[in-house]
Amino acid sequence: MYLDASDERVLAGEFGETPQKMMEILVALGDVYEAERLIPITSAQVSGASYKTIGEWGLAWLQSLDARVAVPTVLNPIGMPREGWREFGIDEEFARNQALVVDAYRSLGIKLECTCTPYYLNITGYGEHLAWSESSAVAYANSVLGARTNREGGPSALAAAIVGKTPYYGLHVVANRRPQIVVEVEGWEGLRADHWGAIGHVAGGKVGNRIPIFSGIRPNRDQLKALGAAMAATGAVALFHVEGITPEARVFSFEVDDLERVAVTRDEVLGLFEEVEVEAVAVGCPHCSGAELAELADLLRGKTTTKPFYVFVSRGVAEKHRDLVAVIERSGARIVPDTCMVVSPRMDEFSSIMVDSGKAFAYVPGMCGAVARIGTREECVEVATG
Repeated sequence: MYLDASDERVLAGEFGETPQKMMEILVALGDVYEAERLIPITSAQVSGASYKTIGEWGLAWLQSLDARVAVPTVLNPIGMPREGWREFGIDEEFARNQALVVDAYRSLGIKLECTCTPYYLNITGYGEHLAWSESSAVAYANSVLGARTNREGGPSALAAAIVGKTPYYGLHVVANRRPQIVVEVEGWEGLRADHWGAIGHVAGGKVGNRIPIFSGIRPNRDQLKALGAAMAATGAVALFHVEGITPEARVFSFEVDDLERVAVTRDEVLGLFEEVEVEAVAVGCPHCSGAELAELADLLRGKTTTKPFYVFVSRGVAEKHRDLVAVIERSGARIVPDTCMVVSPRMDEFSSIMVDSGKAFAYVPGMCGAVARIGTREECVEVATG
C-alpha cells in the first residue's frame, strides 16, 4: 500500500507513539484488503463505548492512548445515561468504570454524542468518505446518504479518526457498491408503516453480506433506517439500494436484470409478530428520530404505563424536542439518552422484552439474555399501557 511522506512520518513515530500505533492498524488493515492507498475521511464514529462490551482490558487500552482525533468524531452509545444513571438502575461500580471510559474518549477529543444515529445531529454529504463502526449507522450512511464507509471495528474507526485517513478498499470504491441480489417484498402494501424492521430482519437472513436492491417499495427515511439496521443485524449488510428511493439506485438499477432474486413475503414478516408475555418494553434501536418521538407522544398522550417502558434516543434529539419528551414521560415512560437496550446492563435484568425493531429483535436474546418480542410501535404502547 502506498503511503505519502506524511503517512510515512506518522508510521515512523515522529508524531508520537499513539499515532504510530494507529497508523500500524490502518496499514495492516490495508495490507489484508489490498488497498492501494489511504484516503482522507470527513468524520468518524467509534463503537466500543459501553463498559459492558469492552470491560477492564478495553478500558486499559483506551487509557494508554495519547493523541487527539484529526476529524470530527462521535461516540456510539455507552452503557448508561450520563445523567440519572442511578434512577435508571445502574450500580455504582459499573457507573464508575463507564465514567472512566467516557473520560478516556473525551481526552482523545471525541464528541460525547453517544448515539448510533449521528446522522440526525451532523450533516454528512453524498460521496463523503467516512470511518463509521456502528452497523446500523454504516448502513444508513452508505444507503440513504450515499456516503462511503466500510463496516469498521471500534479500533480501526478510532485509528482512522486519529490519523484522519482510512484504507481505500471495499465500499469506498464505487465499483464495489453495485447491487448483487434483488429483493422483492411481496404484499408490502398490506403491511404497516412500522413493519420495516421486520422486513429487514427477514431480508438480512436471505442476502447475508451481499448488497441488495429492493424493487417496488416506497419507504421513508425512518423506515429505511429500520430496514438497514435489521439487515445489518441478521445479515452483514452495510449497503442496500431501493429503486427510485436511495441516491445510488439510479446509477445501478440498469444492472439488475441478471441478478439472483429472492422474495420477502407478507407471511414471513407477520410470522415474526408472536404474542409473548413481557416484563418490559423498549423502543429506539436505532435511536429515535424527532418524527418517531412525535408518533410516540401521540400514542401515549393521556395514557399511563403499567410496565417499564424505555425510549432510547440521542441527547441532542431529546433536547431539541423537549415538548415531546415531556408528553412521553408524563405517561410514565422514560426517555433514556446516551445508551441503548443492547449495550446497557439495565436491560439484562428483564427475562422478556418487547421491541419495535428488527435489529433489537435479533440482538436482545444474545446481548441481554432475554426473550424478545417484536411489535409495531402502536402495539408496544398497547402492551406498555395495558
